[in-house]
Amino acid sequence: MSEPATVRAAGGLVTRRRPDGVTEVLLVHRPAYDDWSFPKGKARPGERDEEAARREVEEETGYRCRLGDELGEVRYHDSAGRPKVVRYWRMEPLVDTGRGPDHEVDEVGWFPADDAARMLTYRHDRALLGTIEDDR
Repeated sequence: MSEPATVRAAGGLVTRRRPDGVTEVLLVHRPAYDDWSFPKGKARPGERDEEAARREVEEETGYRCRLGDELGEVRYHDSAGRPKVVRYWRMEPLVDTGRGPDHEVDEVGWFPADDAARMLTYRHDRALLGTIEDDR
């Protein structure tokens, strides 16, 4: 029996700097999983990962963002048991579209990086957050 196809996904670690110099991180809460995470989602067929990251962040948060450095990828099995690879980029918010989150997300918030580290549900997200520690 062959392993199912790998699910491709992408997302962003969206940050901004407050006037007092504190770095804030944009997190989303998904009620279906009752988790706090970075905005991310599945790539559409034929869609480049970079495009998927920008689209998913905007859909889940309402923020249109500029893509920065790629931060790496996370590999795990999704709730259906399929292998999944999520590529992440550092992102900078450009425009708040005012649309708010999509149907998959019930809360979106900016949190100081230290608070975000405590809120994130998954270890791999906390490790990804650690990649920006030098900026704090």
